[in-house]
Amino acid sequence: MSANHIALSQDPVRRCLLLRLKKYSFLIAMLPLALPPLLLEAGQATGWINLFAWGVPVVVFGIIPLLDLMLGQDALNPDEQADVPRMISERFYQVMTLGWVAAFAVLLVWGMLVLASAPFSLAGSIGWVVSIGIVGGLGINVAHELIHKDGKLETRAGGFLLALVSYAGFKVEHLRGHHVHVSTPDDASSSRFNQSLYNFLPQAYVRNFVNAWRLEAQRLQRKGLSALHWRNELIWWYALTIAVLTAFSLAFGWLGAAFFLGQSFIALNLLEIVNYLEHYGLHRRKLENGRYERTGPEHSWNSNYFLTNVFLFHLQRHSDHHAYARRRYQVLRHHEVAPQLPAGYATMVVLALIPPLWKKIMNPRVVAYYQGEEDQLA
Repeated sequence: MSANHIALSQDPVRRCLLLRLKKYSFLIAMLPLALPPLLLEAGQATGWINLFAWGVPVVVFGIIPLLDLMLGQDALNPDEQADVPRMISERFYQVMTLGWVAAFAVLLVWGMLVLASAPFSLAGSIGWVVSIGIVGGLGINVAHELIHKDGKLETRAGGFLLALVSYAGFKVEHLRGHHVHVSTPDDASSSRFNQSLYNFLPQAYVRNFVNAWRLEAQRLQRKGLSALHWRNELIWWYALTIAVLTAFSLAFGWLGAAFFLGQSFIALNLLEIVNYLEHYGLHRRKLENGRYERTGPEHSWNSNYFLTNVFLFHLQRHSDHHAYARRRYQVLRHHEVAPQLPAGYATMVVLALIPPLWKKIMNPRVVAYYQGEEDQLA
């Protein structure tokens, strides 16, 4: 943290003002929901509808990384006594995430109606599905925030959103699998040192699905119930996914099925790419008793680029999230001890898609982080 940031954090008036400004900056996280309608309008106005159908990936992975560099980083942390209780009690932050879920459900239906009626070419149609899928992938981040909470409204809203992108198993596996085994060989969502994204992805698909079912079956078994019992929450979430797929198929035929499955594929892949970069090469040390050390901020990559952080509800403060999983997004903190990514998530996703470039940039950082403990790299 710079001396300027330290000075600001020690001045309660300035800190309060900056936190208030940052509060409303989180409205930027609603931008993905508005992008498809805005881009469609621009495409119709210019006659370049097929070009603008690809607008969401251009904005998310092209324009936002540039703005990240221009706006810089934000290491301001709320004061635990003066700010955190007030910020947690403000319903604004909760309304934002719950509203996101409802808006995405509407966007999904609207996106299908547009695909069925707009004069897209094949390339434009693919671009439109990719654009809606990226919004769905960002929605998984919102679901991630919600499923970590205690209240039924938030956890069910998170499960509902995950069902809309055909990845409801994440609700179970992430909470009971990933957060338990993160940064160990037992975790399906922690990438290894020198592992490429394309080696990681197929393993993540299979292991996350299987682990989710296994964990839910174990939960039910402890209650003396069968894995196929109606209280298996995965059955309900998967049934919801099938119901939505069936509804799209009945209403729009093969195009409806292709749209729903296509946007789901893009969304879940975006999630797994983010999983890949969040823990790449980081390992919890194995203790003499055979257990792994407690999860801390040093076991997740952190990034403090301001724009991407408010765009993603502070997901980039992933180090604090794993150390204190129930903390709400608005009060997640920056930790200097955490390893730092060289750029925001939007940039890092693009780098991960190019393994030689990814390894050239990230491997030296992992090696430097474990200097003197090179055995950790194995």
